[in-house]
Amino acid sequence: MYWITYREAKKILKTENKIFLNLDLEKTPKTWVVEIVNNKAVFPDGSEVDLKIMEKIAKDESTVYFIKDGEIYKAAISNGGYYKLVSTIPPTIEINGIRMHRTKDTNPYKDTLEKINTIKPKKGEFILDTCMGLGYTAIECAKRGAKVITIEKNPNVLEIAKINPYSRELFTNKNIEIRMGNAFDVVKEFEDETFDAIVHDPPRFSLAGELYSEEFYRELYRILKPRGKLFHYVGNPGRKYRRKDLQRGVMERLRNVGFVDVKRVEEALGVVAKKGD
Repeated sequence: MYWITYREAKKILKTENKIFLNLDLEKTPKTWVVEIVNNKAVFPDGSEVDLKIMEKIAKDESTVYFIKDGEIYKAAISNGGYYKLVSTIPPTIEINGIRMHRTKDTNPYKDTLEKINTIKPKKGEFILDTCMGLGYTAIECAKRGAKVITIEKNPNVLEIAKINPYSRELFTNKNIEIRMGNAFDVVKEFEDETFDAIVHDPPRFSLAGELYSEEFYRELYRILKPRGKLFHYVGNPGRKYRRKDLQRGVMERLRNVGFVDVKRVEEALGVVAKKGD
């Protein structure tokens, strides 16, 4: 597979004969040769893309495209909603127009680091990632030597992750296990005091209110080991214009189920909490 965005398309359109391009969304520094022959871009495997199609891609600054078996596809799925890979580096996923990572003044990788650095995963620890998405949290925790269970509810998201080169380690790293299902239900399957830390990065409250409930937090508390840490991404929807403080409500409910040292983490737009001894 080769991946292209508006960036590569614009470079191809400026080329008269051939150009060396990165074709894996900058996942590696590798480059491939793309040749221009008879008003078509010819890729290393012989795939041909008409330059008129390249012109359309060059105007689409928010979408990833990929070439496979001689055909070009948009990295998107329309099935009970619209899911697409967005052309940030690394990519984020957009669901019905809502991006699943912060991209303003940051990027999905930095966003991920700010979240998991609140729990500081270590070698040999057992981490729960409640909402997989593209899997960046699970992958980064595994890189640090932790074993991870990551939960994903939506099969469409899983398929988008399979397209994304930055998600490849989800499917190859033996220290990552994917479980399909709603985290609200899946967490009930775990035994008491299973995890050293939990990263809870749910969809916004309006889409998954059950993942902000006291009932769900009680389960997270139960499956955490003593002194285990929880990071809960909340964001700040409505805070700027409606003076609504969703984080405050989250913090109150976490304390109600027994969490201690509950604090805001402004740079990660979330809350960190700990289970006592």
